[in-house]
Amino acid sequence: MVAGAPRVFVSHLAGVAVFDPTGDQVGRVRDVVVMLRVGGRPPRVLGLVVEVVSRRRIFLPMTRVTGVESGQVITTGVVNMRRFEQRKTETLVLGELLDRRVRLVAEDSGEGPRGAEGSGEEVTVLDVSMVQLPARRDWEIDKVFVRRGKKGALRRRGGTLTVDWSAVSGFWLTEEGQGAENLVATFEQLRPADLANVMHHLSPKRRGEVAAALDDDRLADVLEELPDDDQVEILGKLQEERAADVLEAMDPDDAADLLAELPVADQERLLTLMRPQDAAGVRRLLSYEERTAGGLMTTEPIVLRPDATVADALARIRNPDLSPALAAQVYVCLPPDETPTGKYLGLVHFQRLLRDPPFTLVGSIVDTDLQPLPPDTALPSVTSFLATYNMVSAPVVDDSGSLLGAVTVDDVLDHLLPEDWRETDLHGAVGAHAAGGPDGDRADGGPREGPDGAEDAEDADDEGRGPVEEAADDR
Repeated sequence: MVAGAPRVFVSHLAGVAVFDPTGDQVGRVRDVVVMLRVGGRPPRVLGLVVEVVSRRRIFLPMTRVTGVESGQVITTGVVNMRRFEQRKTETLVLGELLDRRVRLVAEDSGEGPRGAEGSGEEVTVLDVSMVQLPARRDWEIDKVFVRRGKKGALRRRGGTLTVDWSAVSGFWLTEEGQGAENLVATFEQLRPADLANVMHHLSPKRRGEVAAALDDDRLADVLEELPDDDQVEILGKLQEERAADVLEAMDPDDAADLLAELPVADQERLLTLMRPQDAAGVRRLLSYEERTAGGLMTTEPIVLRPDATVADALARIRNPDLSPALAAQVYVCLPPDETPTGKYLGLVHFQRLLRDPPFTLVGSIVDTDLQPLPPDTALPSVTSFLATYNMVSAPVVDDSGSLLGAVTVDDVLDHLLPEDWRETDLHGAVGAHAAGGPDGDRADGGPREGPDGAEDAEDADDEGRGPVEEAADDR
């Protein structure tokens, strides 16, 4: 970006793709790292936190950014794959500055409404913008977009305005002045797995605030993607009535896995607060051994009677709330239609549904060749079944022939991978990027500026290995 180019608001960078000069995607922006400076001086933008394909978060110095335009970030092509670790002198804009309560200390810059000069007035930070300094590669924060009015007030009660960084004070405060409303809005378009990754890297206090700001369905989706420790921590911070509502919104097998991590007394208390129908399915799952078909299954597969039509089946699998694995096939049973059902007759894969006329009865095209799994089937046998028959889900049936649920391949993978797989990086290069730079400076972009404006060379020496050794570790 050259001098005179429009400023970039940081919230617009969230999730933006990062490319190398050849057009290969390196990752996506997850935050912006700045260094606050005393005396009202605008913060210096040190770099970007970029999430690469392995879900590792790395630091991309702004000196390696050649362009921020058209919804994308262009780099020099040199990326260090070492995990980003925030230093004490650094601040994350999205994670720590958005929603902070600050005070106006001078007249606004003229870009906001007239009469906004009230010194000492409390405002909420909605966004900040950054610009590249003329004739330099350095960037700094220049403007703050704020909303007037009391915290939590309706937006129509307070106007918004853009002021110079020097016109506000309070950014040196701790997280106590920061809510979660605008951080949640910034990441609204993220997939649950990506939002879960964002929350995992927040402080426990901030993670709890974001969880409280999410609606029940969204929080349920995110909890299903978080490591067990984060799930237990977040659930423990919710009021019990809301915790029960979130558990109801989760897939029964995921809710059962989460409850299994809690003491028995806490399990029972939350199950009692859940709707009886939802609690009954979760209780059934808790009664099975964890690494068996019964412990892995979901109790909410698509169940149809034999007199249902192909059109009925297709309408059911079109439900956007269903996972692809659950929508891959329907299970045909005699009444009742909910698990545990009457006699299990067989299944119909969605490809067969697409080949037959809409008026065809599913009972006439049911596949009876595949034998269902008993609930005590061990995990290795479940895995072998899915691999042998190229299935993404399999029915679980008890001795009486009733359908209990279905095991999906994603739940099998959850139990086959290491327990910390959500936090484990897939080591390897992204494209052809090496760890070190052509100009011979440190792989993470060289020493970052310290609080007094001097380069932290001593800290750089303490960090240990040079670029070549770091690259070897990342392979």
